[in-house]
Amino acid sequence: MNINRDLPKVTVTEKCRKRTAYGHPWIYDNEVVSADEITDGELADVVSEKNRYIGTGFYNSKSKIRVRIISRSTNDKFDEDFFRRRLQYAYDYRKTVMSHEDMTACRLIFGEGDSFPGLTVDRFNNLLSVQILSLGIEKRRDIILPALLDILRNDGCKIDGIYLRNDVNIRTLEGMAEEKGWYLRENDVSPVTVITENGIKYNVDVENGQKTGFFLDQKYNRRAAASIAKGKNVVDCCTHTGSFALNCAKGGAAHVTAVDVSAQAIEMARSNAELNGLSGNMSFVTSDVFDFLKNRIETHDRSADYIILDPPAFTKSRKTVGNAKNGYLELNTLAMRLLPRGGYLATASCSHFMTEELFAQMLRDAARAAGVNLRMIEMRRQAPDHPILMSVDETEYLKFYLLQIITVCCQQTFCHRKYHIV
Repeated sequence: MNINRDLPKVTVTEKCRKRTAYGHPWIYDNEVVSADEITDGELADVVSEKNRYIGTGFYNSKSKIRVRIISRSTNDKFDEDFFRRRLQYAYDYRKTVMSHEDMTACRLIFGEGDSFPGLTVDRFNNLLSVQILSLGIEKRRDIILPALLDILRNDGCKIDGIYLRNDVNIRTLEGMAEEKGWYLRENDVSPVTVITENGIKYNVDVENGQKTGFFLDQKYNRRAAASIAKGKNVVDCCTHTGSFALNCAKGGAAHVTAVDVSAQAIEMARSNAELNGLSGNMSFVTSDVFDFLKNRIETHDRSADYIILDPPAFTKSRKTVGNAKNGYLELNTLAMRLLPRGGYLATASCSHFMTEELFAQMLRDAARAAGVNLRMIEMRRQAPDHPILMSVDETEYLKFYLLQIITVCCQQTFCHRKYHIV
């Protein structure tokens, strides 16, 4: 469709037109043939060299992602009603795919997955934690955030505050300053609140917690991990808030050892265990997880029959994927060597660049290195409040496998190397 309307135009290559034809929303700087005079953060129509309409999105000359498309309809008017409708659509989707109880701690807006590029909104009970990574959204936050608050309150949700977690350096790449603080605060509400997930309570600090305060994407994977924990001796590596460990303890594990290199994380996990009355069958260890697992192997401590691996991302770029795969390989090989025949392994990667294919191949390589044969119970992804767009690979990032060691098939071998989390 040829278009002629008031918005400025960005003309892109034919290769870009073909790449974005099936829904990918990003137009890169090297795909732009020409652009009208456009204020950064404002809307522009993206057209082909034949003036065929591709979509409308936020323009930013400072960003490698030159345009982030938010609409592919020439009938859209980008007023307050447009953004309210889209917010309502995202909220209604979550009410459909999640229970009412799960909605009290969930991701309400997942960036491109909800057609709000660069916007993350997490609900933690009575607080919203917001992170904005695109200039176009930044300029419209006074439209978007009050509209979202209105939608929630009209549905009976008690929201006392909105906290901005824009304290990430990626904002500088978009020409925005880092910031952190209250957008809305009523009755001097505390930035620390208590959420309930899978029947377990957690203290969440939206001001100082990692990312937006708490990792919500593993919600149902924690439940799946807990479903096989009854009667087992569990080791939860990279426990962070203790979420996998607590789910397993609540699920009837004989004992759970929570391990993390961060003393602060261990204290947080311990506090959450006490909050839920689960400390009795749990222990907490401050240690590098590689060293912890190696020490157990060297001391022939094979008391664990269930190991959980949920490390931070080993890679945040395509350039370091190779080294990341080696890091995952070492960690998973150690766990497989430590587990007995019939033991269970839950293992995850939260990096988009570590694709499902690469991760699965790593698990096969780890099994060979450990001299074991694996049975896959199930493979899972992120919770549905982090929706995956089939046309946008970047929205599919979390891989989670439940596995069983069924045979020890050959001499175990292992190369002792060390890889660092980035």
